[in-house]
Amino acid sequence: MTPHGATTAVEAPARAGWREWVGLAVLCLPTMLTTLDISVMFLALPRMSGDLGADATQQLWITDIYAFTMAGFLVMMGTLGDRIGRRKVLLFGAAAFVVTSVLAAYASSTGILIGARALLGVAGATVMPSVLALIRNMFRDPRQMGTAMSAWGSSVMLGLILGPVAGGLVLGAFWWGSIFLMAVPVMGLLLLVGPFVLPESRDPAAGKLDLTSVALSLVAILPPIYGFKELGRSGPELVPIAAILAGVFFFLVFVRRQRTLRNPLLDLSLFADRAVTAALLLALLSAFAMAGTSMMVSLYLQLVEGLSPVAIGLWMVIPSLGMIVAVNLAPLVARKIRPAYVLAAGSAIAAVGMVVLTVANGSGGLAAFLVGLVVVYFGVGSDGTLSPFLIMSSVPPEKAGAAGALSSTFNEFGAALGIAVLGLVGSTVYRTQITVPAGVHDANAAESLPGAVSAAERYPAEVSAALLDSGRAAFSSGLHVVTIVTAVLFAGLAVLAVVGLRRFPATGAPQESRV
Repeated sequence: MTPHGATTAVEAPARAGWREWVGLAVLCLPTMLTTLDISVMFLALPRMSGDLGADATQQLWITDIYAFTMAGFLVMMGTLGDRIGRRKVLLFGAAAFVVTSVLAAYASSTGILIGARALLGVAGATVMPSVLALIRNMFRDPRQMGTAMSAWGSSVMLGLILGPVAGGLVLGAFWWGSIFLMAVPVMGLLLLVGPFVLPESRDPAAGKLDLTSVALSLVAILPPIYGFKELGRSGPELVPIAAILAGVFFFLVFVRRQRTLRNPLLDLSLFADRAVTAALLLALLSAFAMAGTSMMVSLYLQLVEGLSPVAIGLWMVIPSLGMIVAVNLAPLVARKIRPAYVLAAGSAIAAVGMVVLTVANGSGGLAAFLVGLVVVYFGVGSDGTLSPFLIMSSVPPEKAGAAGALSSTFNEFGAALGIAVLGLVGSTVYRTQITVPAGVHDANAAESLPGAVSAAERYPAEVSAALLDSGRAAFSSGLHVVTIVTAVLFAGLAVLAVVGLRRFPATGAPQESRV
């Protein structure tokens, strides 16, 4: 069977010119901004919480609401772009991002800040699907598209790298609201230049937007995202489990409705393409492994190794640069070798890196730990580029927005699920391994390392040292188990890549062989 978008005639696709490459540079800026906005919040949170008087629950909503609303609106925005135009949706989202960024910067209360962050997430949901869809339509030549996807993947990583660095510099000179104003020049440039270098594209056969499907998609996505994050934070509780079950129910209702509509919000036929399904599954499981492990690694570096958040951000530049190298190298290799084998090799390398982390966590020290992270990030980098490439190149151009939304949504789900499941694994091991010294009467100390660190401040030095030593050892044991689990998972992803994508040819192969 010929996959969506396959070309059987020997006809070279049109090659992109200078306008498309300038357009790509403009598209990479908002992509970088959306990831930067997530990472920079952790540095600004203590100061803004102090100024606004935010309690612990409000602080969690300040950090999480952006990701919640962005995940919930991805499908809608991607499909909306297919219907009314991807450039139009992107530029509207950019304008909304500017307005809500200013609102967040000058928020006078916690409620206003949380509301502004929620609206920022809705505006941010226009970026990923529209950018991927526009890249799909601007770069029809497979080689050029591979290069464009590398640049896009690098911008994602640059946002994560620059978040702590740029945030630290800005917060050192200005008030906390200045981190939101960083969006104004970036989105302003997109609004000024975008209309001249970005082509408009849409699905000419798309029908009206089904508002019932939009509502169902929101209640199918938002409750599970919330539930998974809460499970990772506080363990099994009734409310997050109920939220996940409610999301599953509404997801089934959503799917059933899509099958009955002539113009569904989400075209389920996209999943009929084996390359799309396999690439989406790879993206989800890779995000699962990386998000859960990254959370544990961040806590390890801060609470076991004793590094400050800024120091962690600076140290993490090293493995992140390894990922950028892989992001740009993988498409070049995929021109000669089938993407399945490139992805399988990347997953195998990531598995080796997790084994290195397992050993380093025991006695290798910080240097060995960073070596393991470099290997992991380098291995995962191939998936960061090739999975979106395979998804976008396997669907017809008119469905590019929906495909881009699927790619982004699967990443969000994978990350939330990874934080919940792997966080639960780590905390379970912690609870079974920690020995709370006699005289310590604090339930939180036995539940998590942050709880032990907080409790240790209230006890004499000898008791405090014993509690911290036991807590750190227990947490290291939990991280040890998590890295073993993810090593096995990455080994399984290597097999999945070969089995699910082995028929997809090298991207430099002649067009007529793409079957």
